[in-house]
Amino acid sequence: MAGRVITIAQQKGGAGKTTLAIHLAVTWARAGKSAALVDIDPQGSLSYWYAQREATLGADATGITHLQISGWRTQREVERLAKTHDVVVIDSPPHAETDARIAVRTAALVVVPVQPSPMDLWATRPTLDLARVEKRPVMLVMNRVPARGRLLDAVAAKAAELGVPVAAESLGNRIGFAGSLMDGLTLAETDPKSKGVEELEALAAEIWTALD
Repeated sequence: MAGRVITIAQQKGGAGKTTLAIHLAVTWARAGKSAALVDIDPQGSLSYWYAQREATLGADATGITHLQISGWRTQREVERLAKTHDVVVIDSPPHAETDARIAVRTAALVVVPVQPSPMDLWATRPTLDLARVEKRPVMLVMNRVPARGRLLDAVAAKAAELGVPVAAESLGNRIGFAGSLMDGLTLAETDPKSKGVEELEALAAEIWTALD
C-alpha cells in the first residue's frame, strides 16, 4: 500500500486548520479508507480531540489512527503510516520551522485553508512560499465561508492570481464543525444529514481526485 500524505498547513491562526484536518480524515474513514491523523502542532489540539474521541467511542472504536510526534522522526513515522493506510493527514505547526518544513516536504499535496478575507489571503504567502521551496503542490480551500457574496468571489479571484489552485468546493461558516469536536466527534457523526456534511464529502472527493 502506498498511502497518500496530505498536509494541512497555514501560518495564520484561526483559519480552521485542525478542524479541517480532523473532518477530512474522518470523512475519508467513513468512506471506507484507512486513515491516520498525525499531530505535529505543539498546541496539540488534535491530540486533545482524539483523547476525547477515545473517551466517547472507546479506544478500539475511533475508526482512525492517531500519532502525536515532532522532530527528526516525523518524516520516518509518516512514511511508516503511509505504508499501512490509504491516507495520512498531517496537522502542521503554524510557523515555518523545521517540523512545518518536514510536513510540507513529506506531503503529496499541501492543503491551505483560508477564510474569505484579504488579510487571510495575504497571510497564506509564507505557507505558499514554503511549499514552493519544497516543490510540493498546493490547493487553497475557502473555509468558514458566509453566505455567498461579492467578497468570496473577489478573494477567490485574487487567490487564483497567485497561481495556486483553489478548490471549487468550500466549507460554510457552520457552528456544527467546531461544536462536534467537543465530544471527540465530527459533524458527520453529530448531524449526518446537514449541509456541512455535503460540503465536506464534496471537498474530500475533490482533494482525492487532485491526488490522482
